[in-house]
Amino acid sequence: MKQHLPVTILLALSFLVGVFTFNDYGESWDELKLYDSATDSMHAYVTWFQDGTIPVTGDRFENYGPFFVMLTRVITKTLTGIIPSVQEVDVQHFVYFITFLIGVWAFYQLTTRWMSRNAALGATLLFMTQPVFWGHAFINPKDIPLLSLFLLSVYFGLKMHDTFFMQEGLSVLQALAASWSELPSRTRRILLGGTIFWLVSIIILFGGVSLIHQWIDTAVRAAANDESSMIAQIVPRIQRVAPEIYIEKFFVLFLRIRVIVFVLFTALCIWLYRRHLPAALQITGFILPAGIILGLTVSIRIFGVWAGVLIAGYMLWKSGIKAWLVLISYAMIAILVMYLTWPYLWPDPIGHFWETVRIMSQHPWPSLVLFNGTTYPANDLPAFYVPFLLAIQLTEPVWVLFFVGVATAVFGFFKGRIEQRELLTLTTAWFILPLVTFISLRPTLYDNFRQTFFIVPPIFFMAGLAFDQIRRPVFQAVLIALVVLPGIFASVRLHPYEYVYYNQFLGGADAAVDRFELEYWATSYREAAEKANRIAPPNANVWVDGPAHLFNRFAREDLHIYSPQEPERADRYDVVVTLARYDLEKTSFPDAPIVYQVIREGAVFAVIRQP
Repeated sequence: MKQHLPVTILLALSFLVGVFTFNDYGESWDELKLYDSATDSMHAYVTWFQDGTIPVTGDRFENYGPFFVMLTRVITKTLTGIIPSVQEVDVQHFVYFITFLIGVWAFYQLTTRWMSRNAALGATLLFMTQPVFWGHAFINPKDIPLLSLFLLSVYFGLKMHDTFFMQEGLSVLQALAASWSELPSRTRRILLGGTIFWLVSIIILFGGVSLIHQWIDTAVRAAANDESSMIAQIVPRIQRVAPEIYIEKFFVLFLRIRVIVFVLFTALCIWLYRRHLPAALQITGFILPAGIILGLTVSIRIFGVWAGVLIAGYMLWKSGIKAWLVLISYAMIAILVMYLTWPYLWPDPIGHFWETVRIMSQHPWPSLVLFNGTTYPANDLPAFYVPFLLAIQLTEPVWVLFFVGVATAVFGFFKGRIEQRELLTLTTAWFILPLVTFISLRPTLYDNFRQTFFIVPPIFFMAGLAFDQIRRPVFQAVLIALVVLPGIFASVRLHPYEYVYYNQFLGGADAAVDRFELEYWATSYREAAEKANRIAPPNANVWVDGPAHLFNRFAREDLHIYSPQEPERADRYDVVVTLARYDLEKTSFPDAPIVYQVIREGAVFAVIRQP
């Protein structure tokens, strides 16, 4: 406990900062759609079992894993039921922030593998005080949860490896091998045959859903035209009603039987192993946490698969082919958890999974991206899009420390230092390879580099390695303080829009105006609404450009809100609110005088006019 006291204090202080500031942040552009999609996914747990259907929005959000937003929805509904005065969006944002802090904890635990605790604490401070991450930690229900659970997945995956293949873990596998060899050959055949039968039945029952549905469709339609068929003999009415009715009935029956078969077969396998080979269940208990977290990570966004690839590669690199049994169990648990928490996969697990991979790798985003003063289609960005944004959106000391850390790791690699060799290898696989992929394949990206957050942690691991080169703790502490101050000062200046941060290599947020994306999620509409509430006359007509629903949530009840999404128009408007994106603040009612601007560091995010 004493060793972990500094990071515990850091997390506690960060938690208190979050408590006092979480309700400063406005709702972000996509949150409403994500939670609508999450509600559909939650309904699927009822409708899938009742009638074999799953409700989806048709807005491609079904290809985002719904686990985190479903969990947040449950927490939000519970807390707002207990404390009705709290806004739902504020509870959501606090849940995001807690998730970020969990990721910070995992980050710290990982860094202690390769460096001293002081250096690990410095790397953690530098990581968590990045304005871009801190701002997104309150408003981003997609990329920050992925980042945090990705870190957790890697941490628990490495811990799983250490449990099995370090000194004490090896005895667990040896005990299993010894127990297996002592079993009678007949018992071994029963266990092996039962396991194979269970695995094959699961693959067929869950992976072959679309084929089974097609078979039911063919069989029912054939029975409707053939009185002598077995189905027609069992269900005579099948020839007097539309075949679709019995196709649905038989499919729902299959779903219910599948649950029963799965539970019975699984319980039987557990009973057999508990009776004859309890060491196998002990091993599963060690793998379970890592597998569950990996499955939940993938059920946030499909990119979470990369965490599993990293762990599999690490285990094969460190322990070779003897890791295969652990890896198979790890993958099976992760796949099961992913399946159970992602209803869109249920009708066609394999087909919908690969559909998601294809769509998320080339996400169809119709708008243009502002990058270095030029607008580009999201699927035709310059190759240096991600590296350039990483250079200008992380604080200035980060890259100096990164390259010092890389040089140290390379030197240590050739000197045979195990920790530095491991860190350099992991950095290459976790950060360098994905970055090269983004540069060479140029996948669809937008909203700056937020979709690539999950590859960024190794940058800060290397920064921590740079801290470790200073041997005197006092000098180490001074350096850490100096390098984290720019991020803290910038966050204070930009609050609550920390995520628009640009460093002084570019010239700050003011230099990014009309060159790079700034307040692209329109969270400033909360501040704009609070100002409009004070200046608008009773029952005022308010025109809101862009995502008006973000303004509506915080607007007075008597205000009449009009927007481009609504067909109804007013004769005149008392207040006009526009977002400083897509030049809306310049083109919407340009002759009306400006009475208020949401502005930070000289960059305008939203404008209020009174015609």
